[in-house]
Amino acid sequence: MGFGMPGAVWGPQVDELQGDHRCCHYDHLGVGDSERGPFLRTIPAMADDAVRILDDLCWDRAHVVGVSMGGMIAQELALHSADRCQSLTLVATHGGAPVASLPTPRGMRFFLQGLFGGPKNRMRSLPRLLYPDEFLQSIGPDAIRSHLDVRLGHPPALRTVLGQLYAVWRHSTESRLSQIELPTLLVRPGKDILIRPTQTDRLAERIPNARVHRFDDAGHGVTFQKAKELNAVLREHFAQHGPERRRSTPPVAVRV
Repeated sequence: MGFGMPGAVWGPQVDELQGDHRCCHYDHLGVGDSERGPFLRTIPAMADDAVRILDDLCWDRAHVVGVSMGGMIAQELALHSADRCQSLTLVATHGGAPVASLPTPRGMRFFLQGLFGGPKNRMRSLPRLLYPDEFLQSIGPDAIRSHLDVRLGHPPALRTVLGQLYAVWRHSTESRLSQIELPTLLVRPGKDILIRPTQTDRLAERIPNARVHRFDDAGHGVTFQKAKELNAVLREHFAQHGPERRRSTPPVAVRV
């Protein structure tokens, strides 16, 4: 999962895909039910956490899906533990370009308001950071409030937030992305103001076996906004690159 969010936010995907896949999501250290762990983490260290979870589950390989910060972790997982990955899906994420990876000015404003503005400002700013105005108007305030309760019900401590900010700030894979040989799906939300859609284009230019699926009217919260459509795309990707590559391996999906 992404920055500061519990694994339960993968609910729209797991609820549907667990009908024909064994699915695992988890809380990063310091988030949800996980212990707090070290203060300053790095993205490679967080990828090591994912490998340990695979080991504990006795899963030899898995379809790996990451969104936002989780997509950065998934990149490192693919680079350092490719033998554990059946396929790779990167959703609304980037490779760490120093300037190009910054949010839009509007996205930066809502991000900072949500981060440092207190609970009320967080509840007001986060929807506008994650979703286009048209989607917020169509879904209504009650539905979005219920959805955000999962995201904001138990926010991580400032210590964890600062540690994850440090990890994201240090993330850099662009010069190594050409080493990823896994079948890779890139999900590009066209109205993302937190991670610009052009960042997906940069990933597509650098990952040899990548294909891009566009959701031109979606924001950063594409996993909720386009859940049904995204789930269909994920299922297709998993089926195309499933256990026939290694028949002793069952079809599984790990989300980070």
